[in-house]
Amino acid sequence: MTNKQRLFYGSCFALITTALSFSLRAGILPQLEEQLNLSAEQLGHINSMWFFGFPISMVIGGLIYHSVGGKLIMQFAFFAHAIGIIMTIYAGSYEGLMLSTFLIGLGNGCTEAACNPMIADAYEGNQMSKMMNRFHMWFPGGIVLGSLTSLLMTNLGATWQMQIWLIMIPTIIYAVLFWGQSWPKAKAAEAGTITGNLKAMMTPLFLFILFCAWFTAQSEFGPTQWVELILKSSGATPMLVLALITGTMAVARYFGGEMVHKFNTTGVLLGSAILATLGLFLFTQVTGPAVYGVAIIFALGVAYFWPNMIGFVADYIPKSGALGMSIVGALAMLSSYFMQPIIGSWIDDNRKLGTAQGLKGQDLELFTGQETLTTMIAFPGILIVLFTILYFWMRGKTKAHA
Repeated sequence: MTNKQRLFYGSCFALITTALSFSLRAGILPQLEEQLNLSAEQLGHINSMWFFGFPISMVIGGLIYHSVGGKLIMQFAFFAHAIGIIMTIYAGSYEGLMLSTFLIGLGNGCTEAACNPMIADAYEGNQMSKMMNRFHMWFPGGIVLGSLTSLLMTNLGATWQMQIWLIMIPTIIYAVLFWGQSWPKAKAAEAGTITGNLKAMMTPLFLFILFCAWFTAQSEFGPTQWVELILKSSGATPMLVLALITGTMAVARYFGGEMVHKFNTTGVLLGSAILATLGLFLFTQVTGPAVYGVAIIFALGVAYFWPNMIGFVADYIPKSGALGMSIVGALAMLSSYFMQPIIGSWIDDNRKLGTAQGLKGQDLELFTGQETLTTMIAFPGILIVLFTILYFWMRGKTKAHA
């Protein structure tokens, strides 16, 4: 028997697991840098494995979702999460952290591959948009919990290994909630076949959305994954900034269904790109308490990217099925696999540039952070152009018939 409410709650705890693996790792980067003597570029490679495992399992999960079901995919997610968490704690080396982070990424990708199509199939119309946004609110919501917990535990002198243990709590909870549940069937017959999926994906609209996904991911994950290093000398507490960003995102996503109903998906995406660009620009201009205000602007920009990119595919390209939604999410994460080491190298290069200019201490770190953020402005800036095109492209077209 399908209990869609229990499935939804299980999905939320699975996404909280993903969020904690993101935020707690962001919080322990300085400890890893110091204790293991790692460069920012090496930290970027470790981060990239989280983003590399994610798309692999998303694509495979999307391919097999309608044949093996979401239940089996989430069982694999549990084992990948559990083993990855334990390996992270006992890794103690660069290579060990690379492997364990990859396993956690696999678990995270399974969550998206199984839970997105489940919600799309279990709910109808505006209710689907509402529940998709409320599901995805638990990624930033979980990051709030993780970032505040990481800040508190770091201040209390807790080791980074102790922080990673916390990820096991929601992992066990989602496993219990999913236990014994069946999953809803695909709405459209074509959505349940690989041939139907691929045919729907070989269209200009789907390929355009794929291109956009690269930049939406970098607009969100580029700044937030590196918040501790980039903003540590801004006059604000980085993990509080991350908590404020993700807390605002969670609240915004809770009301995401209403926003989509009022402005349509394309209008929401365009407005988001404008706010995200403004937020990143202001981050490069202000210091001190003003950073917290800018964090809210930036958060309102990136909040609606992920759920509404997935929701757009479910609404306008439904025959792409679970595979289509997984491919969009997978490409977004794969972009971060490539970009995380590059962003780390930007930090290293800007630090060297500042040192060459005679900057030291706090001044050097502030220069490094602001220069890196200046480069990142290009990500949402490009999206303003892309989503303007999409807005006019889709004007007058109805859902599921585009």
